[in-house]
Amino acid sequence: MAADPLSSILSALKREQIIPDVLPESTFTPSVLFSVVFPNGAEVNLGNYIDVNETQDEPEIRFAALNGPWDDAGEASYTLAMLDPDAPSRADPIYRTFRHWVITGLKSPALTANSAEALNALKTHPSTTPYRPPGPRPNSGLHRYIFLLFQEPASTEPFVVPQGAPEYGAALEERRSWNPVAFAERYRLKLVGANYFLVNAPEVPQD
Repeated sequence: MAADPLSSILSALKREQIIPDVLPESTFTPSVLFSVVFPNGAEVNLGNYIDVNETQDEPEIRFAALNGPWDDAGEASYTLAMLDPDAPSRADPIYRTFRHWVITGLKSPALTANSAEALNALKTHPSTTPYRPPGPRPNSGLHRYIFLLFQEPASTEPFVVPQGAPEYGAALEERRSWNPVAFAERYRLKLVGANYFLVNAPEVPQD
């Protein structure tokens, strides 16, 4: 019998200690399955290794139907955050978490509960935090790059992070020590999905 995709998400997050390093225990019940696909075809799949050179351009987000109903799929909108909890290294994560990307207003395609097809999410707003590709320091070991998908609160107005919020900070120093859980609480965002990939930092000889 195939494993339940929802259980697989939680198991994968615990396997690499994303729960509890980033997400508190027992606070997340996945309900949306999504993948992340880079322009060259590299796809994020719950802990696979991807060469850092394949992650330099902003990816697409693909939703798949999972445990419907999806009657309101056309109405729902989502915020996606990409982060690195291993900055500058997993052994010494003094900048946990580093915010690589935040984009609001993702719209899921209308899918039926029985559909196995995955379609690119519609990006209805510019990125709040512009995409910054992974660039782990040499000799900093394994890095986890995590995508968190939040459902935005239902409203007649599109959800937009208020101007002046920290998430607009694009400079290196402004991206450090970001708390995705506090961000979600501040804007009443519900965590509904997660995915991640792994990158080995380059190794260079040390004097």
